Amino acid sequence: MPELPEVAAIADYVDDHAAGFPIRRIDVASLSVLKTADPPYTALVGRIVDSATRIGKYLVITTIPGSAEQVDEPTISLVIHLSRAGWLRWSEDLSPRPLRPGGKSPIALRVHCGLPGEGFDVTEAGTQKRLAVWVVRDVADVDRIASLGPDAMVVSRDELAGILHGTSGRIKNVLTDQRVIAGIGNAYSDEILHTAKLSPFASSKSLSDGQLDTLYDAMRGVLTDATERLEGLGVAKLKSEKRTGLRVHARTGMPCPVCGDTIREVSFTDRSFQYCPTCQTGGKVLADRRMSRLLK
Repeated sequence: MPELPEVAAIADYVDDHAAGFPIRRIDVASLSVLKTADPPYTALVGRIVDSATRIGKYLVITTIPGSAEQVDEPTISLVIHLSRAGWLRWSEDLSPRPLRPGGKSPIALRVHCGLPGEGFDVTEAGTQKRLAVWVVRDVADVDRIASLGPDAMVVSRDELAGILHGTSGRIKNVLTDQRVIAGIGNAYSDEILHTAKLSPFASSKSLSDGQLDTLYDAMRGVLTDATERLEGLGVAKLKSEKRTGLRVHARTGMPCPVCGDTIREVSFTDRSFQYCPTCQTGGKVLADRRMSRLLK
């Protein structure tokens, strides 16, 4: 799942390549990804890309009028949430052929923008279709954005303390709840908790002041490091670069880079997370939820 660092890098790349250019055409292969109807997605055609930015894990492409006929709509934004299996693929030789609606291609949306022939596809792999696209006059009209918590790169240490002490639940779940803190997903929460030497199952409201300090520093450090590593890379290189920077996430069975212990995994129905027993749980191996159900 693209998280804060990847979405920031994608936004920077689109901004560098599309800002100042008109949207020439939009093809929609999967109407189910569109979560709004007014304004229609066709209203973006002919408008100028003003900027591409990030809000939490949402990509926001803001457009301004490109002709006198469009001045009644000062701004219209294309908002994209890539969800678990979505991605954006930029091309300098985008096919002019219209997409076939309802086909088996992973491409859900194609936007012709940037220099002639350039643009991007929004794709989604797998069978669980969660990719979402909105076309709105105000990003606050996207209900999911309106309900986001403070951004993980902006929240202060005291704000974080207040948030965590006001919640109940395991710290892993709290960090990935976008209504609490925006931008962190499964991968970087694993990295943050490993860096902070905290168990994923630790109670969020029971952290000591020292643990809060360590968690805050780890959150800012992990996200800043990842963002800086991805800065300036082409979109096609982001996934592989993300993987090379991960220390525990998706490293089940490999040695911990800090202590050498074996990285363990806790699996649920449709997801899993990784941790180091020595660094994070005092040597205790957490129960695998899949095995727990089989033993009942």
